Amino acid sequence: MSSFSLPLSGLAASSDQLNVIANNLANLNTDGYKDESLNFADLFNQMQGVSGNGDPIEYGSGVKVAGETANFTNGTVASTGVSANMALQGNGFFVVKDTADNQTSYTRDGAFSVNSEGQLVTSAGQTVMGYPAVNGQISTSSVLGPINVDQSTNIPAVATTSFQMNTNLDATAGTGTTFSSPITVYDSLGSSHVVTVTYTNTSANNWNYSITVPSSDITGGTGTNTTIATGTMKFDSSGNLTSPASPITGINLSNLADGAANMSLSWTLTGPGGGGSITQQDAASATTTTSQNGYGVGTLTGFSVLSDGTVEGQFSNDQTLALGQVAVASFANDQGLQQSGNNDYQATFSSGAAAIGVAGAGGNGTITGGAVEDSNVSLSTEFANMIVAQQNYDANAKVLTTMDQVSQATIQLIS
Repeated sequence: MSSFSLPLSGLAASSDQLNVIANNLANLNTDGYKDESLNFADLFNQMQGVSGNGDPIEYGSGVKVAGETANFTNGTVASTGVSANMALQGNGFFVVKDTADNQTSYTRDGAFSVNSEGQLVTSAGQTVMGYPAVNGQISTSSVLGPINVDQSTNIPAVATTSFQMNTNLDATAGTGTTFSSPITVYDSLGSSHVVTVTYTNTSANNWNYSITVPSSDITGGTGTNTTIATGTMKFDSSGNLTSPASPITGINLSNLADGAANMSLSWTLTGPGGGGSITQQDAASATTTTSQNGYGVGTLTGFSVLSDGTVEGQFSNDQTLALGQVAVASFANDQGLQQSGNNDYQATFSSGAAAIGVAGAGGNGTITGGAVEDSNVSLSTEFANMIVAQQNYDANAKVLTTMDQVSQATIQLIS
């Protein structure tokens, strides 16, 4: 009987549905996994004639799997505390490349780590692709390449060119009273030098200042300290500095013993908002904060990932520098992507070519560093779907056994 094909097609469809449900449940804890479901369609109806009013008389030939739909909604972001991990929320996929066959793939699984070459890689060893930084500068128009977070990476020294002190000089200090305030500056080789500013009260509202460095820092230096600049300061009756004007320039540090380039420093005398950083009030002389714009050589101590995918390195000299920016790919039709295992997808004609960009731009989602995106499989939903699929399978099996009984009865009548 041709009718046997009808429940058999139902059994096959229910079995396929159960396979998909089982795969979803198996990947309940797979990072970045997207829940899937099957779409069904009836088979071509067979025409048996028309009724008296002209309506067609037909019956179906069973059911088939018409397609598979992936649920690309976001999974829960789970914090891991691992700097290399990333969770992409919103549209897009990470771009990864297999160095063995040079094949580019796309994934939502951001459980990345660092390989022996200092590159960000997937758990399968694929290289995470992005825009490498050159001296902290990222060009998103450059060719994609690996993101390097090698711990041996250094940041070169930057020589100090300006400094600032937030200092109060005691308005009640007597003539001849001195107060000294040191600050560390850096030369072009990254070597540090302690510059000391010494204030000497000469009369009410008037102070002299001298700026010295250890003589050992200077080739041919004599004595304990060498003076590199001097001047006078005058305050008004409210304790505000009236002269000299800010900044004080011409503070030169030459003939450095370590062979670094000569230094020309400026001293900023105004604080944030235009207020004075050097004041004279009835309080003990003290320097609360100092700042300068140079630093020594630093080595990479760690890194973090910003929301736009920028991998920012932290260095031992308290500086930060961009190491690269992770690329994000988007597609015209995510449903057209082909799964290739290891949580990867491949672009197809149906998905369209990948549009490569960065997180937080062009409709792409943002990235959470130190976290991964969990599977978006819902346990309760899958159990409910499993019950429906089981009932569907049982129903088709019952139809099949009934048809078998009818067929046996018919054979017995003939015999």
